[in-house]
Amino acid sequence: PSKLGREANVFDCELDYFEIQRVIKEKDGKRFLFTIEFFPEEGKYHYDGHRECGVLFSPEETKKAGGLCPVCGGPVTVGVMSRVEELSDRPGGFVPENAVGARHLVPLEEIIAAALGKGVNTVAVKREYRRLVTEAGSEFSLLLDMAPEDIERMTDIKIAEGIRRVRSGEIFIRPGYDGEFGKIKIFDDTEEQKAEHTGQMGLF
Repeated sequence: PSKLGREANVFDCELDYFEIQRVIKEKDGKRFLFTIEFFPEEGKYHYDGHRECGVLFSPEETKKAGGLCPVCGGPVTVGVMSRVEELSDRPGGFVPENAVGARHLVPLEEIIAAALGKGVNTVAVKREYRRLVTEAGSEFSLLLDMAPEDIERMTDIKIAEGIRRVRSGEIFIRPGYDGEFGKIKIFDDTEEQKAEHTGQMGLF
């Protein structure tokens, strides 16, 4: 259940079926504001590669390697992005004139866990998650709307900094490949080790 409702469409229009239908069909940018998505790189087959050999390739790298794993010589498992490039009729990064924007998020529980240096399913993370969502009204309020200074007043500076980094895209993403989920890192290894050993998080 905790995974439900994490991807959504954001409208600013009447709660009327025909109005919502019109806004979607016409891509009315004044009414259809944006979509909320996970990072697509988290998918199991976003990039190409060979998990047994630890080989992760972008589509360009797969082409250079002739579709073969440089470790064992076998064919790599081709992922979604290679298929997208194969079917595409426009250059990478092209955005249609009337395209609806997207906001990519990391679930709040994962941000809290990374900031505290604890597992997502630990009591400490669950407790802080429930407290924050109760005070803020919703997870989306924290991740999208609340002013940074208000978040800092509500919770630990480490968690507030994690939310800020996700909002600004200051994260590292290792794309998924060959059946392995992609991984997102909000804090670097030094910061994570400090959180694990001391419960403190340096910002610099």
